[in-house]
Amino acid sequence: MKKSFLTVICFLTVLVLFAQMPGGNRGLGGQSMNVGHFYGKIIDSTTNKSLESVSVQLIQNKLDTATKKRKDVVIAGMLTDKKGNFSLENLPIVATFKLKITGIGYKTIEEKVFFNIKMGGDMSQMMNAVDKDLGNIKLETDTKQLAEVNITGTKSLFQMGIDRKIFNVDKNLTSVGGTAVDVMKSVPSVNVDIDGNVTLRNAPPQIFVDGRPTTLTLDQIPADAIQSVEIITNPSAKFDASGGGSGILNIVLKKARKTGYSGNVRANVDSRARVGFGGDFNAKQGKINFFANTMFAQIKSISNVQSTRTDFLSNGNTVFLNQTDAPVNKGSFAFVRGGLDFFADIRNTFTVAGAYVKGNFNSEDMINIERDTNYINSISKETGLRGSAGNFSFRNYGSTFSYKHNFANAGKELTADVNYNRSKNDNNGLYQTQFFYNNSNPKGPMVKEQSLGGGETKFLTVQTDFVNPITDKIKLEMGARAAIRNYSSFSNNLFFNSVTGTYDAITGLSNNYKFKDEVYAGYVTFTQSIKNFTYQLGARIESSKYTGTQIDKNLTFANQYPFSFFPSVFLTQKINDKQSLQLNYSRKINRPNFFQLIPYIDFSDSLNLSKGNPNLIPEFTNLLEFSYQVDLDKGNSLLGTVYYRNTNDLITRYQYRDKNPNAARTDSVIINSFANANNSYAYGLELTGKIKPATFWDITANMNLYNSKINGNNIQNNLEAQQVSWFGKLNNSFKLPKNYSIQFTANYQSKTILPSSGSGGNRGGGMMFGGGQLSTANGYIKPNYGFDIAFRKDFLKNNAASLTLSISDIFRTRVYSTHSESVYFVQDNIRRRDPQVARLNFNWRFGKFDVSLFKRKNLKGEQEGMQNGMQGIQQ
Repeated sequence: MKKSFLTVICFLTVLVLFAQMPGGNRGLGGQSMNVGHFYGKIIDSTTNKSLESVSVQLIQNKLDTATKKRKDVVIAGMLTDKKGNFSLENLPIVATFKLKITGIGYKTIEEKVFFNIKMGGDMSQMMNAVDKDLGNIKLETDTKQLAEVNITGTKSLFQMGIDRKIFNVDKNLTSVGGTAVDVMKSVPSVNVDIDGNVTLRNAPPQIFVDGRPTTLTLDQIPADAIQSVEIITNPSAKFDASGGGSGILNIVLKKARKTGYSGNVRANVDSRARVGFGGDFNAKQGKINFFANTMFAQIKSISNVQSTRTDFLSNGNTVFLNQTDAPVNKGSFAFVRGGLDFFADIRNTFTVAGAYVKGNFNSEDMINIERDTNYINSISKETGLRGSAGNFSFRNYGSTFSYKHNFANAGKELTADVNYNRSKNDNNGLYQTQFFYNNSNPKGPMVKEQSLGGGETKFLTVQTDFVNPITDKIKLEMGARAAIRNYSSFSNNLFFNSVTGTYDAITGLSNNYKFKDEVYAGYVTFTQSIKNFTYQLGARIESSKYTGTQIDKNLTFANQYPFSFFPSVFLTQKINDKQSLQLNYSRKINRPNFFQLIPYIDFSDSLNLSKGNPNLIPEFTNLLEFSYQVDLDKGNSLLGTVYYRNTNDLITRYQYRDKNPNAARTDSVIINSFANANNSYAYGLELTGKIKPATFWDITANMNLYNSKINGNNIQNNLEAQQVSWFGKLNNSFKLPKNYSIQFTANYQSKTILPSSGSGGNRGGGMMFGGGQLSTANGYIKPNYGFDIAFRKDFLKNNAASLTLSISDIFRTRVYSTHSESVYFVQDNIRRRDPQVARLNFNWRFGKFDVSLFKRKNLKGEQEGMQNGMQGIQQ
């Protein structure tokens, strides 16, 4: 019933149109929205020298409450500084003004300027609109009129455009006190599995922080430090070509630039007695803007796992295995981030920022084993216990230096960035295995094992971008980027020697590895608008080189692509003010990651040994999208997209039987590895709707129906598979009297193919294949769904404080079940993780609470994000 209910709701909320928007629209509007900003420079028209002490006044015609008559009132004014600069801030955006400039010996300039509020349009133009550079204004003996300035600007709670969507995290109650993984569970178009792995349209997206590459994982980023998440499903040639065409998720961290100071402090506790606390602080004075975020969080995760497996032996016998366990992982991590902006003048901004994350986690597990054994064609049953205790720790360091120059021409800018990330991790584990006869007597001695490992990543990116709006209808953009990543890893697997009393290394079970990955790129895009039609042509060239070394075995392998070409074409037709169409195409690349390449056997899952393939080559994807967006009456909107993705040399899982790598054993085992399949294709329909059934109720609904097919005939004859699936997500927000609010989210994933898994958050969309001379191994994930809820109460003066109670998986329905089979085996896994965990969070905000954040000269990465270029990934 729950599945049927969710299915019906997802369809209806996307397709059914609701009326009646409330009077209090969340867009920009009303005299209270004082976010406007004019700035510029006054110069002599003959000498072009800066003019000091020139009077600049902004005049507004207002109603005099005493006389009941309208009159001109000066609402902002100043004298230019030694460089002729002026800056008028905190201006109402719904008004008509008169700009008056006077200087001794010069003609007075008076010109009308105003804000023209419109819905829709390009998001970067709307954001830049409230922050206008008037350029170099020349004073001369003859009157010089300043061209009339029209500004459009808007910002909604959830921004949905034809080429991207922006999810504003500060309004997402269910993720308060959590991590970026909890945030992604509410983001439309994004699916999150039980381990926190993220997919976008059933493929792994690129993850960036503030528009830049990062070595952080999603579970290392506090949700309370995130301002918004930007989703681009088909980036143009302006953006990084990596990711295999699955799109980009850019995490924009909080950073205010308000004059004065502001911030918040917060604390939380969950139902497992884990605590957390943190805060944000921003201070701006003169030419310096300082920002900082910090957080400490304790985490305890409990899972329940059951695995059943039937193995078909080469001698014709069949054996069964059943395992159950409840692993526990607990620990803590700390996050610190800080930096400053230096506004050298109104056209030049320098930013320096750094971040540090540290965590330490301990895990415990006891696996109960029931299995058949095969000895001289005789099957017998036995039981066993496998206990484990492990530790994992990590440190992550990040630093950024950026520069931005705004030319006098509005929208013309030059930017440059240098970003460096370094992460280190260490892990160790102890394992003890004991089997028993049916009479519970031990069967042989206890087997003791130990694993030691660690790794380090260094990631450097350097990029620069130039944007030149040649006219108000033509724009040229170009840029270059260099990305260099160095990775090293070691792992030692030891077995206890009962004779010597020491742990000895086993040949073939240890590894020492390093690799270097270099990507150099340049791009150019040309955009032109002709009436209601806009086209953008883009070209990107990337050169990549990969070199890996298995140090302990003195093996080296490499691949290199001197030049790869990535074109893009975007065509947009505006039907009217409420409807638009877009057709776009781009080419992408997905390079194999470290875990897919490393020729080292992973024994962490004794039933599924895995090994990388150093001979993998990158996969290339052609992505085509056709989108239609309509803004309906009273704020409702619908975005529909039909997409097609074709991939050549798809990186996919592959199975084969090989000799047991444990030199002490003489049997054979099944190895899971990776191979390049011929090709694959996927096509689908995605619908996203913003709906308001009532004045107190907002709905964001998303549904994705898709079909995936893989051709692996190059691996084995007649090796093909396909699956039709769909995914739905529903986000309900309720505003209740007395400052109460509720958020209820639901998601459903139908049966889908097992992803081709690398590691961490980099899961792909391939089918698992079985190889050799045998038939395929078909694998799929069974349908799964879940519901989360959160309650919030705002209180104190100006609602400066809030209490939020969130509960995950409230009905205990989120179960992750997989099935895979081949001529080797049939296996089923069932997992449940952290159901019905409650978290109570307190948040207190202080300082001046205005929304004057969109300052064009300062929008770099964090607030501007992808809207003005995503500096970190445009190369």
